[in-house]
Amino acid sequence: MDVRTALKTGIAELREAGVPSFTLSAELLLLHVATRDRTWLYSHPEENLPQEITDRFFALIARRAAGEPTQYLTGQQEFWGLEFEVTPAVLIPRPETEHVIEVALDRLALREVRAGRPQKTIGEGLQIADIGTGSGCIAIALAKELPKAEFVATDISRAALEVAGRNAVRHGVGERIRFVQGDLLDRSGEERITSGETAAPLLFDLVVSNPPYIGRREAPTLAREVRDHEPEIALFGGEEGYELYSNLISQSATNLNPGGILVLELGHDSLPAVQPLLDAANWTRVGVTNDLAGIPRVIAAEKT
Repeated sequence: MDVRTALKTGIAELREAGVPSFTLSAELLLLHVATRDRTWLYSHPEENLPQEITDRFFALIARRAAGEPTQYLTGQQEFWGLEFEVTPAVLIPRPETEHVIEVALDRLALREVRAGRPQKTIGEGLQIADIGTGSGCIAIALAKELPKAEFVATDISRAALEVAGRNAVRHGVGERIRFVQGDLLDRSGEERITSGETAAPLLFDLVVSNPPYIGRREAPTLAREVRDHEPEIALFGGEEGYELYSNLISQSATNLNPGGILVLELGHDSLPAVQPLLDAANWTRVGVTNDLAGIPRVIAAEKT
C-alpha cells in the first residue's frame, strides 16, 4: 500500500469514528510508525510502505478510533517549543498551560525592574518549585528560560516523576531539577542534609502549579480521550474541582520567601472559588490572566 492510500484510509476510519482532528491524528500516526517527517509525507505519496509499517499504522488507527489519545500512541507532545515524552502516567500538556510559563517569566522580570535591576533574568540564585509536575513540562520549560535557577518538582505519582526525570535529562536540565515524591508542597522544602546537620527548610522564590482542577461531577461531560485515558489523579481536584487550591495556597504562603511569586493554572470555572483565597494579608499584587478563549486561566500573587 502506498503512502497516499494508507493516509486516506486512516483519515476515513478516524472520521467515521468521530475522532476530533482526524486528519492531523492520521498524519501523526503515520509519521510515527514510518519515522519520517511531514515533508516526506506529501512529497512521496506514491512510495510503497513496507507491510510491517502498514500493519503498525492501522493498528494505531484502530486504537485511536477507540479513543486512545494520539499523544499516548506516539509517546510525544510538544510544549513551549520542546518535545516531551508522555505516557498514560502523566497528563498530556496543553497549550493553555504555556500561560503559566508566560506569567511566571513576566512576574520575575517585573520584580527585577522594581528592584532596579535589568529586566532580563537568567534566574541566578532563584529557587523554584513546580507542584504536581506530571511530565515535567512547566519546570523544564522554565529551566530552559532560566539557566541559572534551581528547581524542585513534586508529584504524588512515582511513575509521573520517572517520566519527568527522563524529560529533564532529554532537555539537558536534569542536574538542576530535584524530583520529589509528595502531596502538593509536602516534603518539597526539605533541604539536603550535609555534614551531619539538618539545614533549614528550603524557601522558594517562585511556586508554579497546574494542579488537578476538574470536578468529579464533570466526568461524564469529558471527552472520552480525557475521561478514559488520562490519569485520574492528575485530572480531578475533588467533587467540585477546586478543593486542592486551599492547601496549595496556604502551603505556598509558608514556603515562599517574602516577595516570592505564586502562579497557578485555573480550571474554566474555578476563579470565583480560588481568588478569595488570595485576599488574605499574606498576598499582594493578585492578578488574573485569560487564555486565548477569554477564560480566566492563570492567577498569580506575591507574598507580602
